Amino acid sequence: MTIQTIVVPDLGGAETVEVIELGLNPGDSIEVEDALLVLESDKATMDIPSPAAGALVKYLVAEGATVRVGDAIAEIDVADEATAETEAEPEEVEQVTNEPLVEAAVATEQAQEQAPQVAAASSAEQMILVPDIGSDDKVELIEVCIAVGDEVNEGDTLVVLESDKATMDVPSTHSGKVLEIVVAEGAKLGTGDAVALFEVAGDAPAPVVAKPVTDKPVADKPVADKPVAPAAAPVAAPIEAAADAIQSAPGQPAQPAAVAAAEPALSSDAAQVYAGPAVRLIARELGVALTEVSGTGPRGRILKDDVSNYVKQVIKNKDAPAAAATGGSGIPAVPAVDFSQFGQIEELPMSKIQKLTAANMQRNWLNVPHVTQFDDADITDLEAFRKGLKAEGEKRGVRVTPVAFLIKAIGAALEANPEFNRSLAADGQNLIQKHYCHVGMAVDTPRGLVVPVIRDVNEKGIWDISAEISLLAGKARDGKLKPAEMQGGCFTLSSLGAIGGNGFTPIVNAPEVGILGVSKSQMKPVWDGAEFVPRLLLPMALSYDHRAINGGDAGRFMTHLVKLLSDIRYLAL
Repeated sequence: MTIQTIVVPDLGGAETVEVIELGLNPGDSIEVEDALLVLESDKATMDIPSPAAGALVKYLVAEGATVRVGDAIAEIDVADEATAETEAEPEEVEQVTNEPLVEAAVATEQAQEQAPQVAAASSAEQMILVPDIGSDDKVELIEVCIAVGDEVNEGDTLVVLESDKATMDVPSTHSGKVLEIVVAEGAKLGTGDAVALFEVAGDAPAPVVAKPVTDKPVADKPVADKPVAPAAAPVAAPIEAAADAIQSAPGQPAQPAAVAAAEPALSSDAAQVYAGPAVRLIARELGVALTEVSGTGPRGRILKDDVSNYVKQVIKNKDAPAAAATGGSGIPAVPAVDFSQFGQIEELPMSKIQKLTAANMQRNWLNVPHVTQFDDADITDLEAFRKGLKAEGEKRGVRVTPVAFLIKAIGAALEANPEFNRSLAADGQNLIQKHYCHVGMAVDTPRGLVVPVIRDVNEKGIWDISAEISLLAGKARDGKLKPAEMQGGCFTLSSLGAIGGNGFTPIVNAPEVGILGVSKSQMKPVWDGAEFVPRLLLPMALSYDHRAINGGDAGRFMTHLVKLLSDIRYLAL
């Protein structure tokens, strides 16, 4: 048995602190960086992490005790591998010891943001992480495609993630054998999160990538049988720093729908809540406002169980999210019907994208006062020119479709009519004028409707737009679109030309203020002043948000669009 005594590390200037929580029992196993206990100064609470793996022998302090830097707080029966660690150089220890609490907090945040890499002397194990998914948000894992023992090649799919608008395969970054899968279906993952532990192929030992730390600071392992150097484990950030981190986070993880609907954004009031950094991190991930949670810990301190119980209660008390697709805004819900009484039925689950599309469409329809204007564009000459590009398109490997001309014309019409390149501000009192031109195109996929966005259409030619349409449409059908590829649209095009129909009224894709729906073009007789001549006419329907767009604006936009499509030479001006 190798007993290691753990002492209070550097507290960043605090002379004495109070022990407010002992989280383990004698005999409990503990891993490196697991919280041993919680201390509190007059300005901050801090989790003290274990610098070594093993089992807790006993605490040397009790709750309510006052301790200072260097005081012994616990004894750990250190695991065998801990004895192999080498002691840090004295100069390095002294240098770290003198670092203040603020620097320790910064180190903690950096450790949370990226997975630390630990060199392995003789191991060939590799932790496989989620690569860049184009978003800071965490998304749901809907399928695990590997099993322990599988031989996986680089590029093979490990898991499938699903965001609000798309599904995406996560490929393996290494070849090797699956030793352990550290995630499960339903988990929330983001860039840099651990997926599976591999035994990698090759003779040279590969580095072991530790699992990302989410709620505890990183600590160096000290030599067994010796007290921990005061700065061996940086303490957690103060309450004020934790609150700042919550407020300044660039993207929030995916939230349970019921909680997200019921809870406001985290505010500066959270800084006054009595809770530790680990609890604050959990609350941020779940979208919970700590000001609404009742603490059951000593002196009303909020514990992890308090946050979990609060989430369960909110979900229990609120209607299911799917109810938003069938009722709301005082509108009576559609009554439930037992369809089985009329014949044989089958209940088919909606995909996540279908559920979100239903909710978004209803929200947009209820909140946006729609007006739809109709017109026909004579695309006879446009089609003749497009078909004449077939030979050159084969050489370039690009297929030019009418959609490319429509997107190019929409970009020109937005530039000439900036009223359609706006959005209503959240306060409802201002308009946001956009000085960029990104056009979304609705794509029908087996998983549901998605809208990839083509950026800066006014700066691209027909060939470039055509190539991008082909690329994004293919990724949409394969479920490989990234969230960033479906954001930032100024206006949306919905084309049913390949399917048919004489016309339809598209729903505005808020916060955009306009959407163009086009149907199947048809040859029709058109009076030219002397006789009827056959012309190819494209039916178009322009829906717009009447809060931001009036009838005159819409009329000018549609007239300009018809002019561009009827004579594409205007696109060159």
